[in-house]
Amino acid sequence: MAKITAAEVNKLRKATGAGMMDCKKALVETDGDFDKAIEVLRKKGQKVAAKRADRDSAEGAAIAKTNAENNKGVIISLNCETDFVAKNDDFVNLANDFADLALNYNSKDEFLKADYKGITVEEKLTEQTGVIGEKIEIGAFKTLEAPFVGSYIHAGNKIAVITGLSKNVEGAEEAAKNVSMQAAAMNPVALNEEGVDQSTVEKEIEIAKDQLRQEGKPEEMLDNIAKGKIKRFFKDNTLVNQAYIKDSKQSVSDYVKSVDSSLEVVGFERVALGE
Repeated sequence: MAKITAAEVNKLRKATGAGMMDCKKALVETDGDFDKAIEVLRKKGQKVAAKRADRDSAEGAAIAKTNAENNKGVIISLNCETDFVAKNDDFVNLANDFADLALNYNSKDEFLKADYKGITVEEKLTEQTGVIGEKIEIGAFKTLEAPFVGSYIHAGNKIAVITGLSKNVEGAEEAAKNVSMQAAAMNPVALNEEGVDQSTVEKEIEIAKDQLRQEGKPEEMLDNIAKGKIKRFFKDNTLVNQAYIKDSKQSVSDYVKSVDSSLEVVGFERVALGE
């Protein structure tokens, strides 16, 4: 039997994040073969993953990244079960690694099959489930392409936003960040009126009419008054029409045009853990 040194155990621990005793047992079981020991730990992770498949993974880290050209952005959430794990530096670093890698893919399925340091992302998730003892999974996966894409991550990695602008102009980076902060704070339902689902509009109209009936308004007046309330709904709930949080005298659209007269917000994606 090969003699297992403390240095070998430590090397395996650093490579996998598993506990010292688990690493030592894996090396003993594989007669000191480093690669086989990693496989043993991964198999342990697969067993843990199966046991915990029904557990809720509502905690984690939401990470937004943009590419070097600033014309593509991605948000991924690496989800776990407890806030304790979500705040762990190694967990957050892994989420950031995954987000960097995710920039190269356009779907969650493609990304899960991608190579991450010699194994797939999916296999790494299984491995980390075994290491940490919690269900670890990719929750959200959202991408956005535009002439300029900027991002914002709210403190604690609980909310991440990417915003697309119509042009890459001077001041675009700050503008995209500010609009992303707006979306993080105000949680708009859509970019503009056209982006609001028709069923949502119809539901809001019915709610408005019911309120007006309770106020005793005549039935023939309901349609016109309800239209006014829908305009207010759009103003409060669509990103470009919302009052800009840093200057409520102007809308988000007005703010962006103050940076460049022809600049527009063309898209955004928002991920918030626990919502």
